[in-house]
Amino acid sequence: MSTTTPAFKPSLGLLDATMIVAGSMIGSGIFIVSADITRNVGSAGWLVVVWLLTGFMTLTAALSYGELSAMFPKAGGQYVYLKESYNPLLGFLYGWSFFSVIQTGTIAAVGVAFSKFAGYFFPALEMTDANIIFQLGVLKIYPAQLLSIAIIILLTYINTKGVQGGKLIQTTFTVTKLVSLFGLIGFGFLLAAKSEIWNANWQDAWNMKTIAADNSTTPVIGLAIFGAIAASMVGSIFSSDAWNNVTFIAGEIKNPKRNIGLSLFLGTLIVTIIYVSANLMYISVLPLNDIAHAPADRVAVSTANAIFGNIGTYVIAVMIMISTFGCNNGLILAGARVYYTMAQDGLFFKKASTLNKNAVPEWALWAQCVVAALLCLSGKYGDLLDMVSFIVVIFYVLTIIGIFILRKKRPELERPYKAVGYPLLPAIYVLMGTLFCVLLIIYKPNFTWPGLIIALLGIPLYYLAVRSNKK
Repeated sequence: MSTTTPAFKPSLGLLDATMIVAGSMIGSGIFIVSADITRNVGSAGWLVVVWLLTGFMTLTAALSYGELSAMFPKAGGQYVYLKESYNPLLGFLYGWSFFSVIQTGTIAAVGVAFSKFAGYFFPALEMTDANIIFQLGVLKIYPAQLLSIAIIILLTYINTKGVQGGKLIQTTFTVTKLVSLFGLIGFGFLLAAKSEIWNANWQDAWNMKTIAADNSTTPVIGLAIFGAIAASMVGSIFSSDAWNNVTFIAGEIKNPKRNIGLSLFLGTLIVTIIYVSANLMYISVLPLNDIAHAPADRVAVSTANAIFGNIGTYVIAVMIMISTFGCNNGLILAGARVYYTMAQDGLFFKKASTLNKNAVPEWALWAQCVVAALLCLSGKYGDLLDMVSFIVVIFYVLTIIGIFILRKKRPELERPYKAVGYPLLPAIYVLMGTLFCVLLIIYKPNFTWPGLIIALLGIPLYYLAVRSNKK
């Protein structure tokens, strides 16, 4: 009697990979974060510029990652790229940050967003003091948090049964939300756009200013302009993140040397077009102050009410629930493959290095589920968002610098796909990403230190893991 060790099965085509890229990117951010961006920059022109800058950075990074994915077409993605470009320590720091906050924090934030919008249909899910289940010191537990955890558990369970179930959910939900978003944008322009609103919003489009709660404004001048842009981009970068998730599942993609790079380009391009179009639609439907002060920052809800009337609130709630459910499926499916690859290298829990009978890393999936569930209990979407964006961009910058390093260090490696616009576009991304991180350190230090401390905690953990492997 012979036994075979389960191995990843290449069963995802180009469409599936593209849907993972787009579906993992589109969660709830595009429906919400434009309010905070508008308060920071105070004008239609700069609102669109923030989204265009984010789109440019995302597309540039995605096109650069195509080279890395073609060189190392195996599970683990960015962890593998950093390990090969630099050393195992840097790869581990990324993997540790990914496990402790980047992926799990994003899963939690998206789960909390799902529950918040489900509250439109079920008032018991609203996060008000009347709905507190129990309180332990400053920690308050709401039904919405428990629903978030339940959704994460459900999607984790489905993904333990094999990649086919996750693939079906991802493709179905992503196609549904893409069609819904294009429909919302189209209806907005056709039914609710008003030339007087559009013209008023663009009348003073390039004078940056902050908008206070009482609608008073304060001009932003000099170097403070860069700080305002960086603070604004925390939200847009979070909304555009997770595009690289497809690289984590390279072992399950057909013809990965071709399809990963192509899916990165197609997925990020689709989402960038949607995000910029959605903001142009917001500007054509709502006065700028209404965007800045949308109730609970729910710009899309205010827009949908202008388009569809009172039923618009429920239309958007359903769209966001579909969007976040599909988004979390992609995040959960892809994330566990990083821990699997780390465990194969002896840098994560040994049990994470095995695949179950369905050829998926079940133990790694459940470990990810536990951490994300604990983060859900914080219930603070904004805090998770702020913590993730800074550390994510640091690792993106380091990874793209890795392209330059590998061109010198490993020139003999086959490169069936090369970074578009090399060396100019990757260098521009590195400069923009570095500037973004420096400006956050200067102007918004509370956005930076929590994620940075968590990442640096990985240094002693790495050496503990190395010492354990030597025993």
